[in-house]
Amino acid sequence: MKKIIITVQLLVSITVFGQGFLHRDGQKIVDGNGKNIILRGLGVGGWMVQEGYMLQTQPFASPQYMIKQKIQDVIGEEGTKEFYAAYKANGITKRDVDSLAKWGFNSIRLPMHYNLYTPPIEQEKNGEITWIEEGFTMTDNLVKWCAENKIYLILDLHATPGGQGNDAAISDYDTTKPSLWQSDANQKKMIALWKKLASRYRDNPWIGAYDIINEPNWNFTGTNKNGCDENSNGPLRDLMVQVTKAIREVDTNHLIFIEGNCWGNNYKGIFPLWDENMALSFHKYWNYNTTASIQKMLDYRQQYNVPIWLGESGENSNVWFKDALTLVETNNIGWAFWPMKKIENIAGVTSVTKIPEYDVLLKYWKDGGEKPSEDFAKKALMKMADNYKMENVTVKPDVIDAMFRQVQTNDTKPYKKHRIPGKIAATHYDLGTNEKAYSDKDFVNYRVETGKFDQWNKGNTMRNDGVDILPCKDSGSNGYQVSFIEDGEWLQYTIEAAKSGVYNVAIRYSGEAEGKLHLEIENGKKSEPISLSKTGNNDKWETIVLSGIELKKGTNKIKVVFDKGGFNLNYLEFSEAKKSQPKK
Repeated sequence: MKKIIITVQLLVSITVFGQGFLHRDGQKIVDGNGKNIILRGLGVGGWMVQEGYMLQTQPFASPQYMIKQKIQDVIGEEGTKEFYAAYKANGITKRDVDSLAKWGFNSIRLPMHYNLYTPPIEQEKNGEITWIEEGFTMTDNLVKWCAENKIYLILDLHATPGGQGNDAAISDYDTTKPSLWQSDANQKKMIALWKKLASRYRDNPWIGAYDIINEPNWNFTGTNKNGCDENSNGPLRDLMVQVTKAIREVDTNHLIFIEGNCWGNNYKGIFPLWDENMALSFHKYWNYNTTASIQKMLDYRQQYNVPIWLGESGENSNVWFKDALTLVETNNIGWAFWPMKKIENIAGVTSVTKIPEYDVLLKYWKDGGEKPSEDFAKKALMKMADNYKMENVTVKPDVIDAMFRQVQTNDTKPYKKHRIPGKIAATHYDLGTNEKAYSDKDFVNYRVETGKFDQWNKGNTMRNDGVDILPCKDSGSNGYQVSFIEDGEWLQYTIEAAKSGVYNVAIRYSGEAEGKLHLEIENGKKSEPISLSKTGNNDKWETIVLSGIELKKGTNKIKVVFDKGGFNLNYLEFSEAKKSQPKK
């Protein structure tokens, strides 16, 4: 019997550990079987480390400690503890991980706040380092859910003891206290934390890697406060070497990611590398998706025979996402996008719904005035915490489609099944990229190159394409409308016609200017253009009928071409044209 039990345990061990640990194989990241692995991940930012822009508190409270102060001001210390307990319990659950796996992600990057694992140095006695179980338990649960879904968890120290950069929101840096770089005690605590984590997870193959310091941005010898003109980066290299040494004392299994200065990208002075199982991480935001944009990292990969990984990216349009991911995957580079949950977010896989009561709190925090009652504030904040549950967020199918399907094909796909006769919401145009599913003149943000914020979606609502969408109050709408329409733009819809025949199309629109549109069917047929007279204002809606549209039974692709823009579009309603009765 004992022999049988040992055999069963061995089989279970082989099943669990068969894929082995992710590790470096020359310039590739491979699993235990030597299989090349392209990490397709999501950073679950905001869960352990809150950033003001995710909660819309950025104008007055960007780092987490300031956000917490604002919350404590309105609901007190005990209420704040209750809020954060609910916020963290709802932020990431097994259902979240199940969803990510279903959508196509094979990894998660966990941005960690050190203070969930160990207290700040000012709370320690006699230089002792003590531990908090909460962060370890949260991580244990997450890696368990990852293992059940066969996806990797990458541990990312996002907020180090003291904070590692002048961009305070990223690392919860409090400028009134010593930073990571100004305190030996903070550095010792960081080293000890990584050793503790490595000791705890050294035998777990579903921990994909240790990302030991996120986006350092600090001037050691240069003039740029974010370290972008540093040429040596000596303190950063020294600290990463010490962290690596501490990890290797207890864990020789796991891959280690390192990051340069200047938000992860300035590697001057970091080389030569000091460990055989290491990879370079870089971050990419708001620049062109050309080989030139990643050439420096490609050169490092070749020169130092080391894998590279796009550890953070996002906050742009679906077109940018598709192009960025196509670029890096073509170059055998894995990635982790950012973030998972943010209030009123169109550029992420989910969006957290904001309630009106939360707007009241934001206004008070920003402008002052009459203080909301504690009861009102607590109910508002607890409702917002509840809205972070996966079952309560709005999933963004267009973003997921851009990140996975569109990387593989330029084919379009119906946003939903449109059967006619019936109504089609204007905002339910096909899934796909610009000039394939739609044509819009502003569809991407290249801030690094242009020096300004290029608004790819003026409405910042519902979908993350170039098409500009606003909330709609007109009866019969799905709650949204296509707006800011410009001359020559178009939208494509895939529809299922119940039978072949001639259809009339009722067009629901509003606007202060005259417009014009026509329909194009995939067989090359075009309708006559129809003029849309001005309705008086954007909130006054009218319906006009375009007749004589011939459609075949089954699938039809129809383009609505805007010959002259300047109006808003609510929906199109297709109905069978009545046959004229022969004269007797």
